[in-house]
Amino acid sequence: MANEVKTLREKEGKKTWKFWLAFWFIAAILLFSWYVFLQIRNKNIQNLKSLTSFLPVGSERRNELTVLADIYDKAGGFDREQTFLILFQNDMELRPGGGFIGSFGILKAKNGKVGDIQIHDTGVFDGRVPDTEQPPYPMAEMLHIKSWQMRDSNWSPDFRVNAEKAEYFYKLGQGGENFDGVIAINTKVLNSILEITGPVKIADYPGEYNDETAILQLEYQVEKGYQEQGIMKGERKSVMKDMAKVLIEKIHNLNVSQQLELAKKIEENLKQKNIQMFFKDESLQAEAEEINWAGRVKNYKGDYLMVVDANLNSLKSDLCIKREIKYEVDLSAEKPQAELALTYDHTCRTRDWMTANYNDWLRVYIPDGSWLADSSVPQENLRFGNDLGKKVVGVPVYVEIGKKETITLKYDLPAELKNNNYSLFIQKQSGSGEVPVSISVKKADGSVSEINEVLLEDKMFSF
Repeated sequence: MANEVKTLREKEGKKTWKFWLAFWFIAAILLFSWYVFLQIRNKNIQNLKSLTSFLPVGSERRNELTVLADIYDKAGGFDREQTFLILFQNDMELRPGGGFIGSFGILKAKNGKVGDIQIHDTGVFDGRVPDTEQPPYPMAEMLHIKSWQMRDSNWSPDFRVNAEKAEYFYKLGQGGENFDGVIAINTKVLNSILEITGPVKIADYPGEYNDETAILQLEYQVEKGYQEQGIMKGERKSVMKDMAKVLIEKIHNLNVSQQLELAKKIEENLKQKNIQMFFKDESLQAEAEEINWAGRVKNYKGDYLMVVDANLNSLKSDLCIKREIKYEVDLSAEKPQAELALTYDHTCRTRDWMTANYNDWLRVYIPDGSWLADSSVPQENLRFGNDLGKKVVGVPVYVEIGKKETITLKYDLPAELKNNNYSLFIQKQSGSGEVPVSISVKKADGSVSEINEVLLEDKMFSF
């Protein structure tokens, strides 16, 4: 088993893209044929925009439908063919932008339909990228790499930054396409599809794939299962092609009720940043940002918090990591003070080909002007900086299998936050799953307000 783990680590930069092949087809359905889920089959979504002002829905949903119509109109290739870069992110190996980019695709849309499709193994493509870019700290040290390349391009919690960086590396690797936008998709999208279609069976492969087991089954199949079944290494990707065919057929045969349920799932994935969009068309980009489909780090005048983790050389251990956030604010002191406690629970109990001790580089984004007063981490292990208009504290996190670790930061907040209209905006990292959050605010008069909930998406808390 130890040899298997070592071998998998040695292949860290050459991960198979076969695991992600089905997501390519799903992306096409979600982004350019979404009208199937919102209207009766064969209705024209271009008519939807003019109808949104009359629909009996709330303003939030009306705005979403308007943006959806614009995406179909502007990105659907009606005026000219549109080309998109698709990044497939494996959130079982969490990275700041959502997950390890094991593969990418190039999608062309024309006249409202998906045309040419290409799939690329990012590890193979990165062989064309020259060793000229210095990786951000501590990527080189923890991943043991000499240069920064496309597979690790999503180092920012802001998707526009990641999209532009991914395209930069694509060009650096002599890629010839000019993109109209970039889309990132996480593993949960496949789970969402299977929740609606139900379990699927794939001819010539054992078992069935459902929304709780499919990701693990596919990961195992393309890494180990094919050997047990006597399948040639060059043919191990066939399971993904076959699954894609089964899923597409099932989706096309959904009834209207199921289509609407799937549309709701897609909406959830957009809000939870399991799907993130960047468009070169600035008006379309502005619309996507307005309804929070673009994965942007927001400017906010009140208190702010974003916890950003990067799994560096820990295999697929994020499958086992459970996170909790405890945040306490004291507004009664001379300076407003905050104490942040982040707990990581490594719920796996044994090391295997997917799991290792958790090596994480944590970055905490807090209001610019904050000042760290104390930490559970030795001062020499911390890094400080500014990014995206925020103060950033970098912290190494190491969690052994079956163990739990808590990181504590105490810091002074900017003086202007000490007022009667205190509010807190927490942004959630793409791919980080469900995160329980406990917030306690001691006001200037000594009274205390508390909130406990599970964070699924960006949220503003008012006190």
